[in-house]
Amino acid sequence: MRPLSRDEIRGIDRAAIELGVPGVVLMENAGRNAADEIEAVLDKKPATIAIVAGAGNNGGDGFVIARHLAVRGHRVAVFLCAPQEKVRGDADTNLQILIALSFDIRQGTDALAQLGEYDVVVDAIGGTGVTGELRGWMLEAVEAVNSARRPVVAIDIPTGLDCDSGIPGKPTVKAQLTVTMLASKKGFENPASQPFTGRVKVVDIGIPAQQVASLAAGEE
Repeated sequence: MRPLSRDEIRGIDRAAIELGVPGVVLMENAGRNAADEIEAVLDKKPATIAIVAGAGNNGGDGFVIARHLAVRGHRVAVFLCAPQEKVRGDADTNLQILIALSFDIRQGTDALAQLGEYDVVVDAIGGTGVTGELRGWMLEAVEAVNSARRPVVAIDIPTGLDCDSGIPGKPTVKAQLTVTMLASKKGFENPASQPFTGRVKVVDIGIPAQQVASLAAGEE
């Protein structure tokens, strides 16, 4: 597919759910496929992996990724940098699964000082909906990821990079690999985005994206 804008992505997600595909299923597919790409980078060798997660659907993808990588034998810790009460909907469903499994979840931005101890850091802080200047816990999380000086995999988009313009904010996560869902993003065409995305790998979320995109465009 051609690169998509922020609004087009939202339209496809909405159309897929209206077709009867629950959002939690889309999140599961996205997270599992992203876990495949992360494991490919690791060459399937056991590793220590830090998932830095926010409160939205990007964080929800991170919770799914954490579960799948743990199943495959990696030592995974989730750093929940947003207040837990802000995690809702499908993201909360997946967070509650991790809690029920007694997963290693570390809350608050103070814990982010430990990121340098891991082989790989996964950026699941904020997704395509993030616009403008970062503040609060999101700002602290992005700074901590970059300060850890570890290989970084961004999920869908490096946090801080504008989805439509490709203009990096101050700060923006600097990733070596971006695993993006459905299609490349419009902003990735901007050469200014490339030092932050690194290599871009597109994965599906279990729906025929082109067909659903056509339906979404017809509804608008």
